[in-house]
Amino acid sequence: MYRVLLGIDTDERRARAQAETVAALPAAEDTVEALVMHVFQENPEGASVSQVGAVRRVVELFEDAEIDHELLEESGDPAAELIEAAGRHDVDAICVAGRKRTPAGKAIFGSTTQSVILETHRPVLAASAGD
Repeated sequence: MYRVLLGIDTDERRARAQAETVAALPAAEDTVEALVMHVFQENPEGASVSQVGAVRRVVELFEDAEIDHELLEESGDPAAELIEAAGRHDVDAICVAGRKRTPAGKAIFGSTTQSVILETHRPVLAASAGD
C-alpha cells in the first residue's frame, strides 16, 4: 500500500483538488491508503474532524473512487502536526494545497504548504485548486 497523508483545511475547493490528485494516482483504488487529517487551530466548540465540511467532501470523493481512507485530527500548528503525523504513520507522501498569497502575505501569515515542503524529508504532492 502507498500511504498518503492529506492535510485538509476548511476550504472545500482545495480539499477537492487534493482528493482528486490522490485519486488520480496510478491504480489508486487498489494501492492507495489515504489518511485525511484536519488540524484544529481553535476549537472551542469541540468539533470533530468528521464535522468539517471540507473533510466530508474528501470522504465522499474517496468513497466514490473506492479509496481506503482514515480520518485523523490534531490541534496546534498545522505544518508541525502534519509532519509529525507523517512520521508517526510512516506515510509515503504528504498532499497539501496551497493558495495564492503575496510575498508580504506569506511573511505575515506564513504558509503551511511552504513549511511542510521545506521541513519534511518526505515527498510532497502540491494540489492546485486553481486560485
